[in-house]
Amino acid sequence: MFAMRKRALLVIPAFLVVGAAWWAFRPERLFIDKTVSEALPEVMGATSAVGSDGSPAPVLSGQFHTNVHHTVGSATIYRVGSEKLVLRLTNFETSNGPDVQIYLVASNDVTDNETVTRAGFINLGPMKGNIGDQNYDVPADVDLTKYRAVTVWCRRFSMNFGTAPLVPAT
Repeated sequence: MFAMRKRALLVIPAFLVVGAAWWAFRPERLFIDKTVSEALPEVMGATSAVGSDGSPAPVLSGQFHTNVHHTVGSATIYRVGSEKLVLRLTNFETSNGPDVQIYLVASNDVTDNETVTRAGFINLGPMKGNIGDQNYDVPADVDLTKYRAVTVWCRRFSMNFGTAPLVPAT
């Protein structure tokens, strides 16, 4: 009887450790893709800062390169109407993971993890999906001469999945 109780006392902490490890690492996310297919926001009302066909005007753009996880696609910041800025990721693909965020980083490019935290960043929110086209609102007062890179950042492990350095759009 005592051996059975002792075994039960060992099993309970083991389940707690396994549960905590699962929560921290979220291993199922390595195998589960989330696809997003958002349209580019339309210009409502004002026609300033739009393309010749009435579409939102690209301001900055760049291609993703891989840092820690394979990351591809393009990042473009559009001016939608006279004041709204939107970051659009197109043909985007990266790894899924726990607590992955999209950051604008105060750097021309980011190839490591330390630059993100050292240079400073603006968090645009959680990654909506690890595959597909998606939009993120950019604060209207952001200094786009300072924040020149888009990074896919895992907050849980302080890891830079990939970065798109931004240059003036043509």
